[in-house]
Amino acid sequence: MTKMTESAALAAIGAATRELRLPAVRTEAPRLAELAARSRFSYLGYLAEVLSAEIDERSERRRRRRVAEARFPRTKRLSDFDLAAAPSVNPATIATLATCAYLDAGDPVVLLGDNGTGKSHLLIGLGMAACEQGRRVRYTTCAGLVNELAEAADERRLSRLVARYGRVELLCLDELGYVQLDARGSELLFQVVTEREEKASIAVASNLPFSEWGQVIPDPRLVAAIVDRVTFNAHIIETGTESFRLRTTRTRFRRGGAKSGEHGGANLA
Repeated sequence: MTKMTESAALAAIGAATRELRLPAVRTEAPRLAELAARSRFSYLGYLAEVLSAEIDERSERRRRRRVAEARFPRTKRLSDFDLAAAPSVNPATIATLATCAYLDAGDPVVLLGDNGTGKSHLLIGLGMAACEQGRRVRYTTCAGLVNELAEAADERRLSRLVARYGRVELLCLDELGYVQLDARGSELLFQVVTEREEKASIAVASNLPFSEWGQVIPDPRLVAAIVDRVTFNAHIIETGTESFRLRTTRTRFRRGGAKSGEHGGANLA
């Protein structure tokens, strides 16, 4: 080993970390060297700190990349969900799902409840929790998924798209029940559900109970098959019937938050 000046050492570190693609080491090495000198770290202790900084930075970059790839419409976290306002939701169940252990088993999650009861919040929160563990996640609405699949079918690339949806570790499927599917759309949805069956988790949010899924999927056989696949070993959460948003609006109104005449005399009781 040849003794180097500090500037030469920094230049060598910069060149080596670019070659090895270790940006955090390049950025943190000088600061950690000063800390090591003050704290009298051993050489091995300093090396461990530098490598830990690189690992932490890579984990954060991976987390950000997973969140971007998931295409969430907004940021929601499980920790921000108001469990006190949703008495039908078991806090222990949410805590268990937050660990993402269900993903290793490929278990489904189904969220059922009326509009505004927090289904999408929990669905996105589950996806965010998975992303923070470095898992591959994709969020889409039921209508959006079917439209994407139909376009792929028209362009003769359906099998590749179905396979791509089969590879993500968690598929978050929102708004099943808001848009009626035709026969072709129902068959395309069934292909994705079947591709993931007992291999990778799917989390579905619906405003309809299972008995009413036939309102949006016209073929009774497909309804039965899809329900069977998304409920086998599933974690089923019922979010209730009272809208959080409507409750919040009513509370603001009653506390005088609304200006006189703002709602045109609408009765919010």
